[in-house]
Amino acid sequence: MSAKTTKPLSARLPLAFITPGTEVELAAFGDEIDPIQREQLTAYGLAESRSLRVLQQRPMTVILADEVELALEHTVARHIWVEKRRPNN
Repeated sequence: MSAKTTKPLSARLPLAFITPGTEVELAAFGDEIDPIQREQLTAYGLAESRSLRVLQQRPMTVILADEVELALEHTVARHIWVEKRRPNN
């Protein structure tokens, strides 16, 4: 059996459903996000496996990616799939 080091992650959830203060990892953009919007999000540094911290959910979803704070409409945040990080205990 090989010793694989993998990050402990949970099931995918929409970013809009994540509680503020939670650290997550970006898993995928949903097909509902159009190519231009996807390109803009990527230009802001959002990419698969990117660590994000959710700062707030109302009135918009606000995330921190490295040192960049982004405000996203819920219509967009509902189609960004993330995985919650589990504690390494």
